[in-house]
Formats: sequence, structure tokens, C-alpha cells
Amino acid sequence: MPLFRRVGRPGLLGLAARTAVVAGTATAVSGGMRRHQQQRATEQWEQQQYEAEQQQAAAPAAASIAPGTAGVDLVGELQKLESLHAAGALSDQEFAAAKAKLLG
Repeated sequence: MPLFRRVGRPGLLGLAARTAVVAGTATAVSGGMRRHQQQRATEQWEQQQYEAEQQQAAAPAAASIAPGTAGVDLVGELQKLESLHAAGALSDQEFAAAKAKLLG
């Protein structure tokens, strides 16, 4: 051990240690950012694939609607008929006829 302590700039060993710490930190940060960007890109791709699948699934469902009933909310219409039937405004025969007309 030296008799006197060096004052001023760090020695070669101190400079190498500081450089190693800075380089290690930079590597860790850039690796973390790369993983984050890759994860975000993967999530965006999966979201696009999901939306494409939903559009493809919706297209045949829209084509399977009976002609003349396009734009009609079947569930809502059936619920209205049921409430009218329950209230006594429609007889059993009228309810059955209206339901058959809606369902095709």
C-alpha cells in the first residue's frame, strides 16, 4: 500500500471500472428497451390478427341474415313481441304469426 494517496484524476483501474459500469448500464437499458418494443410490436400484431378474424367472422353472419330483415334487431323485436304477448295485447296465434314472420 502506498504511503500517500493519489489526488486528481482516477488511475487506470478506476477508469476501467467506471467504463465497465457505464457500458453494463447502457447494455441493460438498451436490452430492456428492445424487449419492450418487441413486446409492443407483438401485441399490436396480435390485435390486428384478432380484428381481422372478427371481421371475417362477421361477414358470413351478415350474409346469413334473411333477405328483407337486414338492419332489423331480431332479439329486440322478439323481446317486444314477448312483452306485448305477456301484456295481453297479442293473442297466442298473433304472437306465433309475428314470430314466424320475423324468423323467416
